[in-house]
Amino acid sequence: MATAYERFNLHATPEKFYIEACDDGANDVLVIDRVSTEITLAGIKDIPPSGVTRPICGIMGTIRLVAGMYLIVITRKRKVGDLFGHTVWKAVEFDVISYKKTILHLTEFQMQDNKTFLAMINSVLNTDGFYFSTDYDLTHTQQRLANTSPDFQEMSLLERADQRFMWNGNLLREIIAQPELHKFAFPVIHGFIVMKPCCINGKVFEWILISRRSCFRAGVRYYVRGIDSEGHAANFVETEQIVLYNNARASFVQTRGSMPFFWSQRPNLRYKPKPQISSEINHMDGFKRHFESQVLIYGKQVILNLVNQKGSELPLEQAFAKMVNGMENRPIKYIAFDFHRECSKMRWHRLQILVDAVSEMQDEFGYFMLSSDGKVLSEQSGTFRSNCMDCLDRTNVIQSLLARRSIQNQLQRMSVLHVGQRIEEQADFEKIYKNAWADNANACAKQYAGTGALKTDFTRTGQRTHWGLIMDGWNSVIRYYKNNFSDGFRQDSIDLFLGNYTVDETDGLTPLHVQKDWKFLLLPVVMVVAFSMCIICLLMAGDTWTETLAYVVFWGMASAVTAAIIVVNGREFVDAPKLVQKEKMD
Repeated sequence: MATAYERFNLHATPEKFYIEACDDGANDVLVIDRVSTEITLAGIKDIPPSGVTRPICGIMGTIRLVAGMYLIVITRKRKVGDLFGHTVWKAVEFDVISYKKTILHLTEFQMQDNKTFLAMINSVLNTDGFYFSTDYDLTHTQQRLANTSPDFQEMSLLERADQRFMWNGNLLREIIAQPELHKFAFPVIHGFIVMKPCCINGKVFEWILISRRSCFRAGVRYYVRGIDSEGHAANFVETEQIVLYNNARASFVQTRGSMPFFWSQRPNLRYKPKPQISSEINHMDGFKRHFESQVLIYGKQVILNLVNQKGSELPLEQAFAKMVNGMENRPIKYIAFDFHRECSKMRWHRLQILVDAVSEMQDEFGYFMLSSDGKVLSEQSGTFRSNCMDCLDRTNVIQSLLARRSIQNQLQRMSVLHVGQRIEEQADFEKIYKNAWADNANACAKQYAGTGALKTDFTRTGQRTHWGLIMDGWNSVIRYYKNNFSDGFRQDSIDLFLGNYTVDETDGLTPLHVQKDWKFLLLPVVMVVAFSMCIICLLMAGDTWTETLAYVVFWGMASAVTAAIIVVNGREFVDAPKLVQKEKMD
């Protein structure tokens, strides 16, 4: 496999960027012309002595904003661990550098837009969870890598990467188009990676958890639901659990993703907006595309639908079941499990009902296993595709239970666990395992919903606690605020970063300049004034109680009526995306 360079120096002159490969024996320099934007290959002798030099950890890519092109580089990284002898890094800090030396050529509006676009790019870069390796392909599972051709093995990391999980693919378009530059860049995934040395019965093994977040139909909680016309599901995440012992390795893969038909749940100031299923779009076309690709990549599918089977979630569950039934002669099985009803009143032990119900299918699917001499001993023939409404909290709990059942079998087969031993009885490993899965939940939740996950007290301790309920309440309040008042900006940031929206320097006004009507500006002010007057009237009583009551009732009614108008027109008061017009589904 063609590896990428690992160490770089960035030399900046007023005319060009020189990115020098600093690996042993390297002589290559990537040159970016700051005027023509052309990218070429040169040698160390071409670096002028006048440049300002700084070390960097890698090239994230380039992007065009209002002021012109920008170079995005990784300035700090942290080692996560070694995967089969290859170092895995977490990108921690970035820098966004303008090709242009000044922005004085821009109008005031353009400067403001450029500043907003820069804030959007930094918003994505500051979202925790970017990982990379310069000599290992993190975008593929162990099983996919084992079933590749010799030609695939010779490809560069950029050529062979799974495009679903390459978050800097859009930023690297120009470098990808020139194969001679491939050694200067590498795929960056977004999600979560943890690597832990563990010991059971005196036998040391490596336990690894990798979650890869898809960049197709990526976005935030309420603004990206369901699927697109290509069958890409919102918040799709592939999670792989790997065990490495004595050079033998085992892998178990699960997926999560939004219910794969056309539905939406736009924020409207209510705590839980009512989901809307589109009545104008043929759901089966996108539904079939989604599962055809899932079967092609992962084999047989068992759908674990964990949504409520009552209230506003019930129509979604019924629609999902109906569409699966319409997929004749397909290796797809559908299981609905009302997580909240089954586990109500702290009866979390009832999750075992679902685990037991799918145990036979899990045994049939098996897991991927490679012997110490590189021989494939078994392959995973199907995956569990889990979902709830957000594919976060309930989904992660179930995935952790299924993964534990798989590792029980793997460690027994590797002779780490003795016959009759249970993984749950290994206290040290259980602590590592539960905390890692809870951290995985938090990472996925922050990337999609903006806060840590709910129900992580169960994942960490194996039981639901009252403190956990309090923390869930706090996170729910934060989610409500972010989903209604900051997620439009977050969605625009992701769309800009991934290339769903491209900036054209020749355009006049960008979509950022959306005029709000009078209701948005006036009604909140009226409501605050009326509520304030109501409080003042209570604190500063009039000459008679009837006079005070009259004032309180008047201002109280004014604030209540204004609040009611705001709630009725809730969508006009939330922070909605401006850059990309999503599908109209309601």
